[in-house]
Amino acid sequence: MAFYLQSTLGILLLAAAGIFVPEAAQAEPVAPRAKDAGPYDVAQWFEPRERRQAYRAYFDEYGRRVTVDRRGRIVSIEEAQPSENTDYFPDAPQDPYDTGAIANDPYAPSNALPSEQDYGSIDREPLPPANGESDFIDPAMPGDGLTDAPQQEQIPVHPDPAPTIELPKGQGSKAKIAAIQVLLDRIGVSPGVIDGHKGGNVDKAVAAFEEMTGQQFDPLNEEGINASLEQTGGPAFKSYTITSEDAAYPFVASIPEDYSHKAQLERMAFTSVTELLAERFHMDENYLKEINPGVDFNTPGVAIQVANTGQDAGGAVTRIIADKGRKQVRGYNAEGKLVVAYPATIGSTDTPSPSGTVQVERIALNPNYTYNPKINFKQGENNSVLTIPPGPNGPVGTVWIALSKPTYGIHGTPEPSKIGKTNSHGCVRLTNWDATELSKLVQKGVTVEFQE
Repeated sequence: MAFYLQSTLGILLLAAAGIFVPEAAQAEPVAPRAKDAGPYDVAQWFEPRERRQAYRAYFDEYGRRVTVDRRGRIVSIEEAQPSENTDYFPDAPQDPYDTGAIANDPYAPSNALPSEQDYGSIDREPLPPANGESDFIDPAMPGDGLTDAPQQEQIPVHPDPAPTIELPKGQGSKAKIAAIQVLLDRIGVSPGVIDGHKGGNVDKAVAAFEEMTGQQFDPLNEEGINASLEQTGGPAFKSYTITSEDAAYPFVASIPEDYSHKAQLERMAFTSVTELLAERFHMDENYLKEINPGVDFNTPGVAIQVANTGQDAGGAVTRIIADKGRKQVRGYNAEGKLVVAYPATIGSTDTPSPSGTVQVERIALNPNYTYNPKINFKQGENNSVLTIPPGPNGPVGTVWIALSKPTYGIHGTPEPSKIGKTNSHGCVRLTNWDATELSKLVQKGVTVEFQE
């Protein structure tokens, strides 16, 4: 997503047939910081124990050996032995975790798969209760399954949610709404997947735009929308030619539901060219097919229409708001100005996200996911520890941003179209492309405030 907050855009938005009404000054752009490459590892492991054992021990995220009784009360903490690599997190916010094998943009046309040594690893502990009574949950209780609950969203209604906006109706309205989504995506206030549908994700993106710029957004002013699109990168859609690399990507036939079957795959890869391209261009897969009727996506050289999204935002995020009620993550810079905003799935009433303020601890790109039924949720008939390989269709998607509250993180998802519309199990879920962008803007110590 492009970070289009320069005064040039402000002038155009004011001049383009009155699409925006000024209310406050434009935010000044923040220069991106330099890259600082370095390998990165995330690991957490537990010692096996007998079922009736009175005490249990595990290693926390700082490498300390923690012993607790069966009620979860801490008995002792043994500090980790000093090592040369105690701080996993690089200093610079701009792509510091690139080892050379991971491309800066996982959705670029020539997307090479990273090697195994470049993958981080995610072990999930059971989720602690929100009331703070204990730092441990008995392994028999369900943890974070990272699956969508079948019921409707259970997060309490925000006292001041993003207002519903009026969008184009009638013939051609779907294309007009998609153009609005593309514009919002470019500016840095993500609408989630670009699908031509109205809904809460568009409403909250518009609210974020108005907070970011101090200007009113008029989605019914087609002339102004088109002028703004021209200023920020051209028409909402562009032609793209399917490459041989797209068609030759190492797809998997399908992603099984059972974790033991997932663990047998070489990678949690895309299942089709349409899924790969939809994610690369921030689109809903069905909408990509809809605007390209009759196209054989498996044939290199075929030209298709795709969303003309912008580049990732620049600058640095120093404070994150995880708004549970609005189901949105917002990132602010050191001057308190909004830099980016993303629709999010944040916990539920039965497995809530934490309250208060935590900090970013570290980041893993393309992480493995470790399933352990003794400390996580119980999935199907699986009773053994399983390692789910990395990939965009993995349980935590392509990015894991670990938080200082153990077991919690901000991460991607294998199902971007469900972001903001279903429950998670305590963590903060974004689309893979939004999580990737955010991971390039933060560094260790960035605060994450959970708001009700």
